[in-house]
Amino acid sequence: MYAVIETGGKQYRVEVGTELEIELLEAGAGESIAFDRILLVADGDAASIGRPVVPNASVSAEVLRRDRGKKLISFKYRPKARRRVKKGHRQELTVVRISDIVLDGKSAASDLAEVEQKRQTERQRLQEAAKRQAEQDAALAAKLAADAAAAEPKPAKATAKATKPAKATAKATKPAKAPAKATRTTAAKADTTEKAAKKPAAKAKAADAPKASRSRKTETKD
Repeated sequence: MYAVIETGGKQYRVEVGTELEIELLEAGAGESIAFDRILLVADGDAASIGRPVVPNASVSAEVLRRDRGKKLISFKYRPKARRRVKKGHRQELTVVRISDIVLDGKSAASDLAEVEQKRQTERQRLQEAAKRQAEQDAALAAKLAADAAAAEPKPAKATAKATKPAKATAKATKPAKAPAKATRTTAAKADTTEKAAKKPAAKAKAADAPKASRSRKTETKD
């Protein structure tokens, strides 16, 4: 349902909840006002046209605040007379919100409230249905997970555990390599000692060789 009202020398098409900036009215913020000049009221396909106003119709609104419009500039001049006049103007406005439209006892606000209530109940119904579906899905997922856990082969776990001692035995056999390393080191040490023992003998032979040659030379001289 909508209506066409006249106020401040202007016409406005309004519905429930519409906010308007109209000419200044003698009403403060939070007060309720009623418009007396209603030119048209339409409800669906039916419409009531006023001549000049619609009888048994009323439009009420709530005053939100007072405001000022945009600044308008008026400029006047007369050519060849050096006359220039510039003025600015900001209109005082009242901001209102349409709260109800009534025609022959039928209220647009009540109809809108019923529609909103039905919408809320439908939304709640959908939310509850979605919640139930989510609970069912969660229960089904838990059941499938439990069935999958029960269907897993248990002997595989036992064999895995049985193979663990084999690793322990493998680790136990590792220290056997240590004696081999010890024998290698002892053999290397023995070789070094033998080489060290041979070096002095070689040096001694080298020292004795020159002496023999010298003794031979002395014999030849004699």
